[in-house]
Parts: sequence; structure tokens; C-alpha cells
Amino acid sequence: MNMTTRWLGMELKNPFVPSASPLSRSLDAAKQLEDAGAGAIVMYSLFEEAVQAEEEGMTRFLHHQETGHAEADSYLPSNQDFPGELDRYLEQIAALKATLDIPVVASLNGVTASGWMTHAKEVTDAGADALELNAYYVAGDVWEEGHYVEQRYITLLKELREHVAIPINMKLSPFFSSIGNMVKKLEAAGVSGVSLFNRFYQPDIDVDGMRLRHALTPTRPSDALLSMRWIAILRGRVDCSLGATGGVYSAEDAIKLLLAGTDVVHLCHALLQHGPQLLAKVIADLAAWMEHQGFESLNDFRGHLSQASVLDPSDYERLNYIRVLSSYSSPDGVWR
Repeated sequence: MNMTTRWLGMELKNPFVPSASPLSRSLDAAKQLEDAGAGAIVMYSLFEEAVQAEEEGMTRFLHHQETGHAEADSYLPSNQDFPGELDRYLEQIAALKATLDIPVVASLNGVTASGWMTHAKEVTDAGADALELNAYYVAGDVWEEGHYVEQRYITLLKELREHVAIPINMKLSPFFSSIGNMVKKLEAAGVSGVSLFNRFYQPDIDVDGMRLRHALTPTRPSDALLSMRWIAILRGRVDCSLGATGGVYSAEDAIKLLLAGTDVVHLCHALLQHGPQLLAKVIADLAAWMEHQGFESLNDFRGHLSQASVLDPSDYERLNYIRVLSSYSSPDGVWR
């Protein structure tokens, strides 16, 4: 089966792209993902706060010590003696590029322009084929208006676009008031693709200890339905690449997203939980489904159930809400 797809201007052998996760910290794990069939790989994220905190700490350590003896200054270590998080990240990009034959996408996680312009150029120089910007921003200020939140993303993208030539993919949250319009604005600002959706992990509360608890909650296949809806709406209305992320555990999950119109399917928690062998199974199951349906390539069915292709486009909007509620019936013996 021909599973080739174009994403961010690159041709991939298939649409399955492991998203940012600890797996890319290991050359062995990354190679296993490639051997299992990954079309490309997104590296673990380099966090803006981590780089800033490390740089500030190193500055205090190296440049603000009071030794009491001027001649002792020559014994202070050099900044080059302590490779930081950024240095390790750049080294990993180079190592992955030397080890893998598939494209390697770097991931920057932050929401301000400070520092990212230089880091983005360094990531490019290290050999990254593309850059994913994971702009994770929670608008916690009740006086901050929505258009200012949108402008954060657009400004960051425009400034990055001026500094790097490689494709830029933006991972978006589902909390914009008009997702379609936001994607169109990003497209006008030079984005190469968008991934829908970034998952905002919610803080929990420990009721016995009466304190906040921070725990990683795994995705579920139903989480992919939100991405499916918006990819179906955007398919054919935007020119940038579309990626679906969150809740993909099986070929069936991936097929739904491809029918909606996605260019690539990202997997994360499923791979962390089941290992690279899951990816090989998903690809094999997709090939079997394509053969059963008589499809020879992804283009034979991609977008077949996008909003522009279904009989009633309102099925992706309010009508779906009405039909779901109207179809509900309580189990026997309940409320009767």
C-alpha cells in the first residue's frame, strides 16, 4: 500500500509521527521507532523556563562569587565546562540526525520571544529538519482579552519566521474562540503546519492533604474526536499541513483522523505504554483495512469524511449536538 504523505513540505513514507516524548532522549528508542515504521519523529521539548533558569543559575555561580582573593578568580570554572540543557539538546539533534534516516523535528516549548530566536537558529544549525513550536499558554489574567492571547502566538511565529528557514509547525490548544480563524491568521504569518490539539494537563486536588496534586493523566481514544472534528472542518480550507495529536491507540483511531483529512497522525502515550511494537501493528492494521476497502493510497480516502465532503456539513457543527442528545435513551429500569 502507498502510505506516503506530505507534511511541512516533506514527503514521509507514512503518516505516523511519534510526538514529543522522553523516547527521543534515547538513540536506541528512536531507532526502534524508525524500525517500527515511524515516518518522522518529534523530539522531546526544550522548555523556555528550564533554559532561562539554568542560564541564570550559571551566571550567579560563575560571575557573582565573592572569593575574597583576586588571584583566586583564575580557579573559577569556565562556562564551557558545564554543558547546559540547550547544549545537550543540540547534541541530541545531531546524534539523531546521524542515527536516523527519517526527518527529525525539534520542539521548543514556550510563549515569549526572548531567547527563542537564537535557540531556533541553533536548532536549525544542529540539523533539525523542522521546528515544532509548542506554545503552552494559560490565560490566567481575567483582564487579558482574547485577541491579545492570539497575538502572542502570531507575534512569536512571525519573529521566528524571520530567523529560521526550516518549516515551522505550531501545536495549538483547543481554547481559542475561533480555531479556524486562528489557523488562517497563523497561515498568513508563515506557519507550515498546525497540530491539533495541545493537551493542557489540569492540576488535581488531594482532598485529604488539602493541597494541589500534579499527575499525568493518560489520553483516551475519545480524546481524538475533538481533533477529528476540527481537522474535518479545516480540510480544504487551509493550505498548511494538518496534524492530529492525542488519543490515538489503534489503526481505527488513525483511520478516523485520516478520513477527516489529517496529513499526519501523532502518537505519544500509546507508545510510552506499549512500546514501538504498537506502531508496527497500527501500520499493519491500516494496510489491511486499506486492502479490504480497495484503497491503494492514502489519497484515495483522505478527507473523504471532511466537512466539505459529507452530505450534511452541519453534522460537524450544532446539528451533531442535537442529534446526540436526541438519540439518548436510558437503560431499562432507570428512570422508569
